[in-house]
Amino acid sequence: MEQSIKTTKRPPYGIIAVLMVGAFIAFLNNTLLNIALPSIMKDLKVGPSTVQWLATGFMLVNGVLIPTTAFLIQKYSVRRLFLIAMGLFTVGTILAGFAHVFGLLLAGRMIQASGSAIMMPLLMNVMLVSFPVEKRGAAMGFFGLIMMGAPAIGPTLSGWLVEQFDWRMLFHFITPIAIVVFLLGLFLLKDKKDKVNIRLDMLSVLLSSVGFGGILYGFSSAGSKGWDSPQVYGTLIVGVLSLAWFIIRQLYQEKPMLNFRIYKYPMYALSSVISMVITMAMFSAMMLLPIYVQTLRGISPLDAGLMLLPGAILMALMSPITGKLFDKIGGRILAIIGLTITIVTTYFFSKLSFDTTYTHLIILYSLRMFGMSMVMMPVSTNGLNQLPARFYPHGTAMNSTLQQVSGAIGTALLVTIMSNRTESTAKELATDAMKHLTGQPTEAAMAAMKQQIEMKAMLEGINFSFLVTVFVAAVALVLSFFIKRAKQAEDPLVGTGSNESSKQN
Repeated sequence: MEQSIKTTKRPPYGIIAVLMVGAFIAFLNNTLLNIALPSIMKDLKVGPSTVQWLATGFMLVNGVLIPTTAFLIQKYSVRRLFLIAMGLFTVGTILAGFAHVFGLLLAGRMIQASGSAIMMPLLMNVMLVSFPVEKRGAAMGFFGLIMMGAPAIGPTLSGWLVEQFDWRMLFHFITPIAIVVFLLGLFLLKDKKDKVNIRLDMLSVLLSSVGFGGILYGFSSAGSKGWDSPQVYGTLIVGVLSLAWFIIRQLYQEKPMLNFRIYKYPMYALSSVISMVITMAMFSAMMLLPIYVQTLRGISPLDAGLMLLPGAILMALMSPITGKLFDKIGGRILAIIGLTITIVTTYFFSKLSFDTTYTHLIILYSLRMFGMSMVMMPVSTNGLNQLPARFYPHGTAMNSTLQQVSGAIGTALLVTIMSNRTESTAKELATDAMKHLTGQPTEAAMAAMKQQIEMKAMLEGINFSFLVTVFVAAVALVLSFFIKRAKQAEDPLVGTGSNESSKQN
């Protein structure tokens, strides 16, 4: 990639703009689907454990394909990769929009995922190569503004489209935009790539696919099937063993598919761990809040989307501000402040009740997003800043892969924690209720009591999961005290570093 786009006084803003629009569409499509899942279940007559594969399948394809992007970025031009990625995404969107059975819809989603898996690491790599270290925070902040715009409008737009039309309109709405973006790339992207003599190691691809895919599938299935299911622990064992073999193989290869030597750079290693922990914590609100507001409180999909809107907008607006602050003061202070806010607001989320007001939820969620906006981009950018330029494709691919894995792990753990707590609380409440029963209650009274117990138990399960998330985020806070402003390390093959940052914090 360094031969294709060099760091100059004037970055290639045209290329970056086209890539950002493509990535925005991919992000928007993801956030659109969440609120539509109940409608899809009803229309296609599938249950929750089946419909969740629209998310799980997407993560699986990303987990399998993203590790190969480091090779693809080094081998092919930005133009070629973008057109392939956007082409796959467009075909998948059209297919999903006309799906009349669940299998066809899932196939469309997985084709979409194969395109978006290439898009994000490609864009991140172009950004890293195009801007010097001292200006990278502001550039990444603007990138964050664009990327956070999708989660800002996605849930609200989805709620409105589903209520006014049909869930298929979510895909029909995206299709013409995706076609226009593909044509923009076809006519505006002109970069060429010198021929690079590297080959894709197919055994590494197989080991990576089985490794990351097995771990993602195992954790994603644990919530519905239980940890004692052979399907869950079997795929986890196979995934871990394959991943270990994959890592060992990469360490002994001269030109590895995914270079794990990037973990010898301490700030990158630290940022990687913090980002994984934060992603796990972030998924708590993304998953638990919709269950609380729609299942327990009966709030409509549109109102549920509107509830998340102010927080998402705030996070988007904060992104460029955080980027500029990062360039001036580094990532440590931002991470400490942001994580402290995240921990405090998450703790208050563990105190939800049936009387918690809609306004209270909006304010609490907005403050939580404000805290997270100060953590995600500065921490990951600081880590990538320490890598020599030739490791950028590997760093961005690794970050994207681990985000998928940690998201799946976080979701599975929180679903399991919520389910177990709900089950144990329901038993306790039922036992207590039976002790206080007088006379022979009617069938209607028993049904009402059962429903009340189930709702109280689920609320306790949700609150307990948020409480566990407080401790997960606290781990990231402790680690953030060790962050130092990264300077680009010397490349052992070149012998020099470049663009050294100012003093360490």
